[in-house]
Amino acid sequence: MTTPTRLARLAGVLYLCMCVLGAFAHLWVRAGVHVPGDATATVANLVADPTMFRLALVADIAMATAFVGVGVALFRLLRTWDRHAAVAMLIFVAVGAGMILTNLVLHQAALLVATDATASAVGSDELVLLLLDLHGHGYALAGIFFGLWLLPIGVVGYRARLFPRPLSVLLLVAGGCWIVDTLLGFLLPELPAAVHTVIQAPTVAEFWLVAYLLIRGVRTPTPERLAPQPLDA
Repeated sequence: MTTPTRLARLAGVLYLCMCVLGAFAHLWVRAGVHVPGDATATVANLVADPTMFRLALVADIAMATAFVGVGVALFRLLRTWDRHAAVAMLIFVAVGAGMILTNLVLHQAALLVATDATASAVGSDELVLLLLDLHGHGYALAGIFFGLWLLPIGVVGYRARLFPRPLSVLLLVAGGCWIVDTLLGFLLPELPAAVHTVIQAPTVAEFWLVAYLLIRGVRTPTPERLAPQPLDA
């Protein structure tokens, strides 16, 4: 039988991998290539190091895979205390990971148009910029599910006291902030970056969750609140 602590620490390791891989691909590589509004500079950056751009694609594939792994590990943990919440969480993870993977078609298309002789013959710098813009919008849309999946974790963590209650509450707030920030990004595209930074502040709860899963695992649940089922059921 897999113990709750082992499941929690496995989820923590995969969650950490997900954060590192996602940051490398989106915040390091693509952010360094994509120059908003400047097609020529964007293509020049991409052509200067296409290998790094390919590595970002692989990193995003690995990130989405790790996301599914986190979801499965936490599903096995949470289903002991609330099967419905665990199923909802796993569905949100599956949809979010699927969106990330599907959206990578735009990443690859931008690379092909910029570097492949056949593709570039019918393409342009503006097309590469458009593809990367569309990829950015698709990535942002996935933020809805990066928020939704935190809600069941926060609910079960609070009710069963698997995590410190402040952490569980902050996870619920962080989930809501992901959703609100994503919607505002599309409803009010001219919103200052500082506003997005303030809205996103509670998402630091995810780093707290990663650290807690790695170091502590989970607290001993309170069976008087939720009737558990065997992990291997």
